[in-house]
Amino acid sequence: MSHPNEIAECVQRTLDQYFRDLDGEKPCAVYNMVIRNVERPMLEFILRQANGNQTAAAEILGINRNTLRRKLNEHDLL
Repeated sequence: MSHPNEIAECVQRTLDQYFRDLDGEKPCAVYNMVIRNVERPMLEFILRQANGNQTAAAEILGINRNTLRRKLNEHDLL
């Protein structure tokens, strides 16, 4: 079973690689980049787990259904 620490470690490894790949260039909007790149696949995965049921997906995520719908709209997933 995967643990939250493994997710954090994956993000850290990915950011480490991102900064190495910058090769001296200045990083920009890292927060938004990480959130968008983590949030979308998470939403897609959870929706599949909930068989497209947004109420069930919101419950799995621990967020309000309206919040889920807003995030789905933001990521063009509706």
